[in-house]
Amino acid sequence: MLIDTYGRVATDLRVSLTDRCNLRCTYCMPEEGLQWLAKPDLLTDEEIVRLVRVAVTSLGITEVRFTGGEPLLRPGLVSVVERCAALEPRPRMSLTTNGIGLKRTAAALKTAGLDRVNVSLDTLRPDVFKTLTRRDRHKDVLDGLRAARDAGLTPVKVNSVLMPGLNDDEAPELLAWAVDHGYELRFIEQMPLDAQHGWKRDGMITAGDILASLRTRFALTAEDEDERGSAPAERWTVDGGPHRVGVIASVTRPFCQACDRTRLTADGQVRTCLFAQEETDLRGALRSGAPDEEIARIWKLAMWGKKAGSGLDDPAFLQPDRPMSAIGG
Repeated sequence: MLIDTYGRVATDLRVSLTDRCNLRCTYCMPEEGLQWLAKPDLLTDEEIVRLVRVAVTSLGITEVRFTGGEPLLRPGLVSVVERCAALEPRPRMSLTTNGIGLKRTAAALKTAGLDRVNVSLDTLRPDVFKTLTRRDRHKDVLDGLRAARDAGLTPVKVNSVLMPGLNDDEAPELLAWAVDHGYELRFIEQMPLDAQHGWKRDGMITAGDILASLRTRFALTAEDEDERGSAPAERWTVDGGPHRVGVIASVTRPFCQACDRTRLTADGQVRTCLFAQEETDLRGALRSGAPDEEIARIWKLAMWGKKAGSGLDDPAFLQPDRPMSAIGG
């Protein structure tokens, strides 16, 4: 069991498969990209599967989310999913992706054992998409979403970040579109994920702003707190249901007290929080021949030291030095 000194138990593992991405979102990385990890520094497919096996069979992990960077850029993704689906007990598995490439891989991922996907899409306007991502790939994302839905990777969740002066007026339009297509929309407050450290708390679009905008067009009814559990999103039924919309207010309404996550970076480091400054090396233990029991012991020790909160609610918060693309969302 992965327990910390505050009594929280981690049952949800986020696995970053690569630090690379085929978009250059303004809130994530500079236009020229980043200094990517060297291939020998990345975990191999076999190492990823082994660490997931240790987490599932020895540490109580029941959910695995594959992230990036952009996980669809990982050549061995389908095989990794298939091998993790064969574990006993079988974890629930999902994928967070920008949707580019999902059209050609959704069916194979479903067959391999993936349960569902989260797709990032911040705008319905192709010109705004190109400005936000610095790539002209809007149609590819829409095609990927349809492919995921048709393949049965449901519920298909859409993650949207609203940026001042770009898409901050799109919340009602995005929700109407998601309802029409059967996707579950989740707005995420912009977090300090950019390697160039351009994030500013002042002027960010808050959860309160988003809800006020949505209520100009929809009636929203808050779900009971008991239904939320450890989920990061607060959710509301839309116009009486059955459709729902979520808001992840990591900055203004942090949910650290209920966090049940542990994170594995693309180069094999344990992170207790997306914004943690400390990491614990599992890759070195793997490659030095450590048995599974030692890997589990190191992982437990890392999680025992998890801090009470992320620090995002502190106005003096300092952004992590490590690029978030290798850590995963």
